Amino acid sequence: MKVTVLQENLAHGLGIVSRAVSPRSTLPVLSNVLIASDEGRLRLSATNLELGITCWIPARIEQEGSTTVPARTFSDLVNTLPTDQVMLALDSKTQTLNVRGGASTNDIKCIDAQEFPPLPVPDLEGAVQLNVAEFREMIQQVAFAASTDEARPVLMGVLIQVETDKLTMAAADGFRLSVRKATLSAPAPAPISVIVPARALTELARVASDGEETISMVTPKGRGQVVFHVKDVEVVSQLIDGTFPDYQQIIPRKHTSRTLVSTSALLKACKQAEIFAREGSNVARLNIKSANADLKPSEVEITATSEETGKNETIVEATVDGSGVLIAFNVKFLREALEIIKTPNVALETSAPNAPGVIRPVGDEQFLHVIMPMHLG
Repeated sequence: MKVTVLQENLAHGLGIVSRAVSPRSTLPVLSNVLIASDEGRLRLSATNLELGITCWIPARIEQEGSTTVPARTFSDLVNTLPTDQVMLALDSKTQTLNVRGGASTNDIKCIDAQEFPPLPVPDLEGAVQLNVAEFREMIQQVAFAASTDEARPVLMGVLIQVETDKLTMAAADGFRLSVRKATLSAPAPAPISVIVPARALTELARVASDGEETISMVTPKGRGQVVFHVKDVEVVSQLIDGTFPDYQQIIPRKHTSRTLVSTSALLKACKQAEIFAREGSNVARLNIKSANADLKPSEVEITATSEETGKNETIVEATVDGSGVLIAFNVKFLREALEIIKTPNVALETSAPNAPGVIRPVGDEQFLHVIMPMHLG
């Protein structure tokens, strides 16, 4: 293999795929990045057997070939080379890759490309087409609510359902639930219901660049995988086996009070409360007060107390429709939900101190977040 490539393109490509490199693997080849000539371009791939990322970059191919290079060594080296052409030449007998850039010449010991696990070559015909910007926003609004507890693998994933032109994504960790809907520009050829690891979606959101282009999503039959293809990048992930909880049952059907409040004001109050609440178990009390006969306006009083740090109390102006309630939430969960809401105002629907609260962006019907209450103590 003999290839000439621009340093910035190579560094960019390695930056994209290296997130799928396995840091602690019993298979040495999984610590490597596959580099291969591919129809006039250079293909870089990495996988940890659960997640695989492939990226194609422009290159001048003088001689075809492929090998796998230790990811960290190669990335660190490429990042120190001058922003000019980098020459890669492989001695296939010794599996040594010669890397030349500027005044620097380096030889890196490689592992034969034959040992690298094959990544699927998806048939993109019949793929579901997703708008990049919207899909990234959906991932951002849902994936954070997935569990990190390996004891319940199903909850470590995001449920993706496609029915004709309707796309729904949901994630829950037992304490909160995030649901986001969207309408596709074209109906999907067949319905889809899969659980994709939240981490894979987070990586996809990171590598999918801005712009008007679309992401193609396919679930090859019988493979237990999902493939996302966007421009020069492909992300492959194993699906999570199992049945996702019926999240519709978790969403409260009715409420006794609906509190309208400025998103930024409530977020700021939550951030202040969290400084004190984090010393304990992240509990913040929300005392929702509706307007009364003394002409006192309605408001939300947020308090957090810590034996070590002290006490915080913030009052936020609100419009309360219905009765007041004193309810406690995990303030970290509340903050994380508010951070991904784009609308100026947010509605908090509650019915009792021991019943879940529902957060909805005012003017956006596509998103909702359910958060379980904490014991008032």
